[in-house]
Amino acid sequence: MKVDIKNREQINRMREACRMSAEIRDICAAAVAPGVTTAEIDDLVVSYCEKHHVKASFHGYGGFPGHICVSINDEVIHGIPSPHRVIMPGDLVKTDVGILKDGYNGDTSRTVALGVTDPEVLRLVETTRACLKAGIAACGPGVHLGDVGYAIQQVAEAAGFGIVRDWIGHGVGRNVHEDPEVPNCGKPGTKLVLRPGMTIAIEPMITLTKKGEKTDVLENNWTVVTRDRCMAAHFEHTVAITDDGCEILTLPADYP
Repeated sequence: MKVDIKNREQINRMREACRMSAEIRDICAAAVAPGVTTAEIDDLVVSYCEKHHVKASFHGYGGFPGHICVSINDEVIHGIPSPHRVIMPGDLVKTDVGILKDGYNGDTSRTVALGVTDPEVLRLVETTRACLKAGIAACGPGVHLGDVGYAIQQVAEAAGFGIVRDWIGHGVGRNVHEDPEVPNCGKPGTKLVLRPGMTIAIEPMITLTKKGEKTDVLENNWTVVTRDRCMAAHFEHTVAITDDGCEILTLPADYP
């Protein structure tokens, strides 16, 4: 495993890519409304990239056809935008996006509960947000990645929800996915020790049921769904490890 340690100049470039990632994430989240198609959300990313002369990190990555992942309800991640997928009241909509600028990427996601009234689904969303906060709060120099995963796991399991283990967070930098792997569960004092200059994406994916922890990939070879088709929520920030803690690079929105 080769983890890229970034210097101050590189972190500054990451900071700008992440700022723009957060900006378009929030633009897309604000556009989630009844009758809007996921392709229309994708078009917002295209327009943003053209306006600012940047690239959508996901477009073409491994052959992914969209510019953003828009995943709905039981879709955990990697939902492909489509003019035929219409967002409806009661949907749990996850917008996951990254921007590549000056050779560095950001990566961030949020979940929008559109007209959701089920209290358990709303509690799922708030718990997933709390999982992200707990994972970030655990970060700092000398901390093991097992500690970060454990912090996330404690919040999710205390609430009675499931944790997707097949898909995890990751390093971010010159590539949108880099070492190290950042799991959403773990044992304290295990796995890689975090060091200043590391930049990682923390992204808890939490499911309404324990059975929902198991996932499948649809026939499009991209979209990940809960095996029992229960609801799933997803929040993500890119953070930089600093000398005395960490910095969230993909603010604003949903934190604290």
